[in-house]
Amino acid sequence: MGYGYGWMHGGGWGSWLGALFWIVLAVGLVVAIRAIVWQRHCHSAGSEGPRETALQILQKRYARGDISREEFEQKRRDLSEGAK
Repeated sequence: MGYGYGWMHGGGWGSWLGALFWIVLAVGLVVAIRAIVWQRHCHSAGSEGPRETALQILQKRYARGDISREEFEQKRRDLSEGAK
C-alpha cells in the first residue's frame, strides 16, 4: 500500500501551504463579495435623495393636522433654540 503526497497523508509543509492558500482564497472571495454587496446596498439607500430636516417633518405633521398650532410653534421655537 503506497502513501500519497496529498495534504491528508503527511505531505509536508508544501501541502499545508497549499491548503492554507485555498482557505485564504475562499475567505478573500467571501470578504470581497460581502463588500461589493454592502457598497451597492449603501449606494441604493442613499439614492432616495436628501434627508428631511426636523423642521420639514414638523411642518408636514402640522399640515396633516397631527399637531395643533400651539404645539407647532413651541416645537419650532425649540428647534431654532437648539440650532444656536
